[in-house]
Amino acid sequence: MPLLPVRSLANLALGALALDCLAGLASAASDVWEVSVIDRLLTDPYSVSDAELDASDLVYTGSAFVQTGTFVVAAVAFLVWLFRVRSNAELLAPDGHRHPRPWLVLAWAVPIVCWWYPKQLVDDIWAASRPAAPPRRLRVITAWWTLWVLTSSVTYVASRVLGQADEVESLDDLEGLAVVAMADMGSVALWIVVAALAASMIGRITDAQEALTTRQVAVQRNLA
Repeated sequence: MPLLPVRSLANLALGALALDCLAGLASAASDVWEVSVIDRLLTDPYSVSDAELDASDLVYTGSAFVQTGTFVVAAVAFLVWLFRVRSNAELLAPDGHRHPRPWLVLAWAVPIVCWWYPKQLVDDIWAASRPAAPPRRLRVITAWWTLWVLTSSVTYVASRVLGQADEVESLDDLEGLAVVAMADMGSVALWIVVAALAASMIGRITDAQEALTTRQVAVQRNLA
């Protein structure tokens, strides 16, 4: 059976990842502003007006919502692409997959197995997309998944700390807010690297399947 087209969905996923990175940079800029305002409050509380404080908080909160929205869009686009390349991989290697297709979504949400199932799913797709080569893990997949797990853990801890810090109002606790904002900047940097590795992985798997499609068309023409 002919393989399904992949390139357009890959481009959609890459565009969504780029949009998420831009939102992350905007969020990092709001973090810088938030830290600056907090530093001034700690040094001289009267140097920051109520209007500037409200604006800083509004931008800080708004950028977080925007970043969350773009992350959801990128996640959906990635899953749509993942379903397409998995469909092709099943045509190429029907028995070469350790987990059934519903795990393409469930693997990210089910506790415990979420730490390794998604990588196994992508490993199997990569192996099926290169039938002429010995099955092996793509190094970029390992790098992507390792950094994904690390960044997800850092983001989770930072969000829990931020949730606790938002409940306090004394000046002594402003230092904690500044630390959280700086941690968020570090998290944004890590997410951008994760997105870059994901983009490389998407490109390589897409190229491999597109090459198989081209070869398949050439063989059909020769047979005709």
